[in-house]
Amino acid sequence: MNKLLSIAAATALTASFAFAGTSNMDFAKKFEKECQGCHGPIHQGGVGSDLRPKALKKKNREMLAETIMNGRENTAMPAWSSTFSKDDAAGMIDYLMDWKNTVELKLDFDEVHKSWTKLADRDALAKKYTKAADVKDVKDITFATERDASLVDFIDSTTGKVLSRHKAGFAVHVTVTNKKDPRYAYSISRSGKLTMFDIAAPGQPALATVQVGQESRGLAVSPDGKYVMAGNYNPGGAVLCDAKTLEPLKVYDTSRVIDMDGQIGPSRVAYIADTPYGPYFSFGLKDAGHVYVVDYSKPDFPIVGDIAGIGKVLHDAFLNENKGEDFGRYVQVASQGSDLMGIVDQKTMKLAAKVHTGKKSKPHPGQGSSWFNKKMGKQLNATQSMNIGQVVIWTSPEWKIVKKIKTSGGGLFVGTGEDTPWIWSDCVLGKPAFYNEVHLINKETLETDRIIKVGKTKGQLIDAKTKKVIQEWDATQHEKVAVNEKAFGKEKILPMPDHLGKAVKNPVQPRLLHAEPANHGKWTMISEWTTGRIGIYESETGKFIKYIENLTTPTFTYSVEHRQHIPGA
Repeated sequence: MNKLLSIAAATALTASFAFAGTSNMDFAKKFEKECQGCHGPIHQGGVGSDLRPKALKKKNREMLAETIMNGRENTAMPAWSSTFSKDDAAGMIDYLMDWKNTVELKLDFDEVHKSWTKLADRDALAKKYTKAADVKDVKDITFATERDASLVDFIDSTTGKVLSRHKAGFAVHVTVTNKKDPRYAYSISRSGKLTMFDIAAPGQPALATVQVGQESRGLAVSPDGKYVMAGNYNPGGAVLCDAKTLEPLKVYDTSRVIDMDGQIGPSRVAYIADTPYGPYFSFGLKDAGHVYVVDYSKPDFPIVGDIAGIGKVLHDAFLNENKGEDFGRYVQVASQGSDLMGIVDQKTMKLAAKVHTGKKSKPHPGQGSSWFNKKMGKQLNATQSMNIGQVVIWTSPEWKIVKKIKTSGGGLFVGTGEDTPWIWSDCVLGKPAFYNEVHLINKETLETDRIIKVGKTKGQLIDAKTKKVIQEWDATQHEKVAVNEKAFGKEKILPMPDHLGKAVKNPVQPRLLHAEPANHGKWTMISEWTTGRIGIYESETGKFIKYIENLTTPTFTYSVEHRQHIPGA
């Protein structure tokens, strides 16, 4: 009987995959658009699993196809059943099992430089608009990313009004400002497009672009305002540009580096950070476990630090905010393959410590959080844990964990500011029943005080201890109003609709992520990925104020005023 059942199961499995040929999906393009962000351009893994044929050959095809359809709880892997058929999932597994590495590239300065394009006259605009045209001060502006619409938005933080929406490459990953001259902003898209904007001029026009790679992530601007650096996943490496013109100056190729196991191969560049501590950019070699430190004050911008052995699968990072001469001295780097935060000392150019965040925790600080705890008399730092619903808090410069705070599910971002009593922690990778929550953790007591919970029709601010509802509001979802793309100088923009669409009959569960202080600390903005809006809340109380609607998969936000005071942000 067991033998017959085995034959029957094998026959059924074969039959289920025989229909993969009926799928019309372009698996290579689908992987590039939706999957390589977590699984890597050469399928080597990172936030997601290693999907190269060698890693998959012993796995059950049917189980792999089920994972595509149903996702994995408490990880970044979502369920794709709404956009994949069973045939699509089976075909994707076939594609992965038979994949050949033909996409690995080497970073080439000449190729990057040829793509450098001027879109507007920077000097003429600066002369004509000596002050901000659309807001009182450029520091009043918050940047937002509409991921699936390939847009970067500029928002008046004091009113919530969307000033402009620019086409800036697929899945704009991050936008930062030039702290020395904050009228200039820079965005990097996952498709490798680096764009420079003048946010003081009307409509916040793009001034220049350069294609730094095929897939990119990190971005930073030197505190002296002279240089901007972008990091690539593919081809692996970093690109240094002139911050006034965006002209490429140098590339740092990481196509051949030694990893933690002594093997030579390519490495993606994960985070990039500047620091007020010295004339340095640092960037993490995701697959090699190294951090490189570049001194941009010296001729030819040399690498002056190579800190190895930090951990496997390096990801994002943030700097310490200890007052005095150590401000911005330490880079706190997430190692998701080793479940730790590696502490890089930019004074000694050595690894100062490893803060172990817990087995299978996969730390993901995002912008991270650093603050002074008066009760303890210590500078504290915090990260999210992707696979575990907890926030990990440690001291600096002792690098000792003081608390692990439970939340409702794995998250991606922790954020705070001087004008809020809390660390704002999302649960975006938790179960659907909980990924609509943001936990407000008291910076002094290190206890969860309040929970923001947005349902399909109403939102609530809840006392975490008594479960009492402090505030309730209308969270009705609305259909997006379609608008047509327009030319704006030499670039493309998408106008903002001036009205709401009809109420959605079958609303979805809101998925909340990335809390960002704005409006000079008075507000905190929270993106709602699935509903296409950004919620605005009082930073001091957590109470809801209003929504910015008509957006597409909003994610990252960046308040110019808030980030002016944070090292490396």
